[in-house]
Amino acid sequence: MKYIFRIIRFTKELKAYYITISILSILIAAAGLMYPLLSGWAIDEIRFGTDANVGKLIFIVVLIFASDLASNLLSNINGHIGDRMAAKLSKSLGSKYYQHLLSLPQSYFDSDMTGKIINRLNRSIVQIVNFMQIWSNNFLQFIFSTVLALAIVAYYSWQVALLLFALYPIFVLMTVKASSTWQGYQKKINNNADIASGRFAESISQVKVVKSYIQEKRELSFFNKHSQNIINYTKPQSRYWHIKDFQRQFVLNIIFFLVYIFIFVQAANGQITPGIAVALILYSYQIRIPIFTISFLVENTQKAISDSKDYFEILEIKADIVDKADAKKLIISEGAITFKNVTFGYGDTEVLKGVNITIAPDTKVALVGESGEGKTTLTNLLLRLYEPNSGTISIDDQNIQEVTQQSLRENIGIVFQDPALFSGTIKENISYGNPGASLGEIRAAAKAANADEFIGKLEKGYDAEIGEKGLRLSGGQKQRIAIARALLKNAPILILDEATSSLDSKSESMVQEALERLMKGRTTLIIAHRLSTIQSVDTIITLQKGSVSEVGSPEELSHSGGIYDQLLQIQSGTKEDVKNKLKEYDVYETSS
Repeated sequence: MKYIFRIIRFTKELKAYYITISILSILIAAAGLMYPLLSGWAIDEIRFGTDANVGKLIFIVVLIFASDLASNLLSNINGHIGDRMAAKLSKSLGSKYYQHLLSLPQSYFDSDMTGKIINRLNRSIVQIVNFMQIWSNNFLQFIFSTVLALAIVAYYSWQVALLLFALYPIFVLMTVKASSTWQGYQKKINNNADIASGRFAESISQVKVVKSYIQEKRELSFFNKHSQNIINYTKPQSRYWHIKDFQRQFVLNIIFFLVYIFIFVQAANGQITPGIAVALILYSYQIRIPIFTISFLVENTQKAISDSKDYFEILEIKADIVDKADAKKLIISEGAITFKNVTFGYGDTEVLKGVNITIAPDTKVALVGESGEGKTTLTNLLLRLYEPNSGTISIDDQNIQEVTQQSLRENIGIVFQDPALFSGTIKENISYGNPGASLGEIRAAAKAANADEFIGKLEKGYDAEIGEKGLRLSGGQKQRIAIARALLKNAPILILDEATSSLDSKSESMVQEALERLMKGRTTLIIAHRLSTIQSVDTIITLQKGSVSEVGSPEELSHSGGIYDQLLQIQSGTKEDVKNKLKEYDVYETSS
């Protein structure tokens, strides 16, 4: 029940819709209750009247018509309001989920597939909206029509009313007892659906890899395996539910058998008129419909509970990186960066151990080390995508944990190894970090990034659509758009995850030229993947076994016997040896 109350509380901003729908539902129920009573009166007027009052009969027929018309009109108004409520509810649920997801730490996204996250949202929204529509449209109508119908039946035959009333506790008890087993199956179904959807999204987003490695059958097999698991769990779930439903319906059949006996016997004995007997049968039938509806309501309630658990569990995850109440705005005067005794690990795996680094303003610093030594981790900590286990990180003597995340990230530009573009236009992608930028400012950034020339050759220029992740652009073009984006942001601190490592020599030359303009006047951290990049920086910081091994200029470290010196020595070996050795240090050969 706690999930039902959470769903209701969660959607309280739509209470005006619920109140309106509830009032209309009661009116619809009242209109529906008129039909059996009016029909009974009409039958009695015909049966017992030696001279039937035609005027009265016509009046009764007009009342039946009016109640039908009112029910028709109110039902459609109710449906219209319900549709609007569903649309607003979908937006509210999606917005809350998305807003919360964006506040969660990077570690959450490291452990969950994108497709699973999206599938949980879609499933939860569908079931919660259905749940609220069903209950707002049916519950009060169900309660009101049942209570009033039982009262009318009891007025004419308390025995029949008692039998009909007994249906509800019996039916509800039997349904609730079957619920936990059903939900157990549903949890397994949802888990397999999430895995299948997650892999589906992952495969589609990397369809070129799937095709180039000829793994279409493998991916389809994976999807089909989990889809088949859904079928395998649905079979016993459905069988169990319908066996229980048959048992409930069997109880209902027995009680209605007794109800009809009582009505017919009482009518035969003259205790009630034929018209009232017909009215009681019609009221019994009206009460029977809500009883049938209980199964439908319970089934949808179970689905809403099962399918929204993940939704609410995600909303309960607390963002572990939050601004302090007295957090100040980061103000950068020079751009000096200090890592002091910083330790960090992913779970039980320690990555950084007491790292101490001081980076002078307006300098280019290369982070060098084997793969997994913590180069990217250091930049993630600087961005506060993760928090260090201990130690501090400061910018111009301001602890980044004491400033707002927004002001911190406003002052840091980043160019990833993967350009990370969005579907949309070139203009939208360049202005992503500065949405208010004018076209002139966007073009100036593109020119500085050596991108304006190729953009001008496109049919729609800056309004050209680039496709998902920029698939309509070449690698060099995508990188130059990413550099233009960082230039337009104009942040005093820059992080480069070696944006030229996967480009051909011509593209690399243009990108490198753009990067030189971008780095000018900024404190720049480079996750270095090319020896040419390492050789052109002001300072090299080498990482080994989670600690800083060496710090110095390329010249100072070229004869130190350390990692950089080893990299230079490696170049003198055979081509294959060079490749293999450099790969160990996550470094590529110097581009020619």
